[in-house]
Amino acid sequence: MSRIGRMPIAIPAGVTVDVAENNKVTVKGPKGTLERVLPSEMEIKVEGAEVVVSRPNDLKKMKSLHGLTRTLINNMVVGVTEGYEKKLEVNGVGYRASKAGKKLTLNLGYSHPVEMEDPEGIESVVDGNNIIIKGIDKEKVGQYAAEIRDKRRPEPYKGKGIKYADETIRRKVGKTGKK
Repeated sequence: MSRIGRMPIAIPAGVTVDVAENNKVTVKGPKGTLERVLPSEMEIKVEGAEVVVSRPNDLKKMKSLHGLTRTLINNMVVGVTEGYEKKLEVNGVGYRASKAGKKLTLNLGYSHPVEMEDPEGIESVVDGNNIIIKGIDKEKVGQYAAEIRDKRRPEPYKGKGIKYADETIRRKVGKTGKK
């Protein structure tokens, strides 16, 4: 039996979870509302202050969907209560990030500044050399952070570029002079 799928999801105070037909789950909380259509094979029940996910049989596909469904609902509950954030660091001489309204401007050594618009429900904050991305949808926060990082990935020699705060860059040794 799936260890993750079996665990009930506790619903904190101030959060409501509704399950409509076709397993459309709506989670409302202090930070906002999230909706998602989950696999229709899974059985999602709200029992008191808990959400329980159960699967119809032990086929491999059902086993994999079981843990996934439970984790997706849990991420929604955590999102509307605490929210998610990702930290990015900008490293490199002359590499800069600035924010004006909903527009994030990155100077990354290209001939032009790279401009990015914050997606719906996502907020980015520039703090010195750090960019902090906040939102209630874990998937969108991670996706936007990945898109920003893709504008200039960290390189292995000097570590210049945009990296996640918790990421370690595998460094390489540069050229050595001829004797």
